[in-house]
Amino acid sequence: EDFTEIPDVKWSDIGGLEEIKQVLKETIEWPIKYSDLFKHADTGPAKGLLLTGRPGTGKTLLARAVASESGVNFISIKGPALLSKGPGEAEREIRETFKRAKRASPCILFFDEIDAIASIRGPSAVTHSSERVISQLLTELDGIEDLKGVIVLAASNRPDIIDPALLRTGRFDVQLELPIPDEKARL
Repeated sequence: EDFTEIPDVKWSDIGGLEEIKQVLKETIEWPIKYSDLFKHADTGPAKGLLLTGRPGTGKTLLARAVASESGVNFISIKGPALLSKGPGEAEREIRETFKRAKRASPCILFFDEIDAIASIRGPSAVTHSSERVISQLLTELDGIEDLKGVIVLAASNRPDIIDPALLRTGRFDVQLELPIPDEKARL
């Protein structure tokens, strides 16, 4: 399931992670808020960002906060939910979600637990259905139609099993590993 919203999470709601928050501000929030300056400099936001870290480190909360602070729409997709679809349905769902994100732009499209749908391809690694899902995701990221106004953000507890094709330049350009929060951040 996916839906469009503007989350109500602020940077101040997140304890610690100051360096990670700063990178997200600079790579997502600033190009949206100061688009004229970035246009003048002939640059824009990264196409995709991957947040990694152990469960509970704040990956989803950070994604919601950057969308809220940027004032853009937010579409959240749960990776495992796509796998429960019938043959061809997951690919169609990815295609339709990217269309919705383009219509809702500016928008952050967030894939939670992306490793569930984008595991390393190969004869023993995944099924043919999973390979089609990865191919559809790559097609949408590289598509003929520019993702103007759409930033793809993903989270994973298992970046080691994500297909390397997703991690190359022009796809998930920025990868941020979230540390386990220290005592001060937890408080």
